[in-house]
Amino acid sequence: MSLTLAQANQILQGAIQNARAANYKPMGVVVLDASGQMVAFAREDGASMFRFDIARGKAWGAVGMGTSSRALAERAKDNPTFFISLAASAEGKFLAQPGAVLIKDAQGHIIGAAGASGGTGDEDEAICMAGIQAAGLVVG
Repeated sequence: MSLTLAQANQILQGAIQNARAANYKPMGVVVLDASGQMVAFAREDGASMFRFDIARGKAWGAVGMGTSSRALAERAKDNPTFFISLAASAEGKFLAQPGAVLIKDAQGHIIGAAGASGGTGDEDEAICMAGIQAAGLVVG
């Protein structure tokens, strides 16, 4: 199964609805497929210009390394040189900070990642999870 545009749009809609219900700051949310290509992106009114780059970097790192950006942030604490080198070799597209999670199908296959930026790492991660669940997919 591959991630469809319809599913990606459901993820965006669910994530933004969750952010509004929680009264978070304006968000940017990105959905990438399993190869790290952008499927969809939404930037709420009032969100800063950095939201896309940060959300994409979190999601790109998650899908590229096969784990949440929270787990990557934890790993980076013990191996900062590797993660700095990884970010440099990824030409700035890799960001090891909480706020992105994997998207899996019902069989547990990674089909993409969702990343957000605008709130705290916990808030960003929570809205991504809510969006993925709203689309009927599995958070990884």
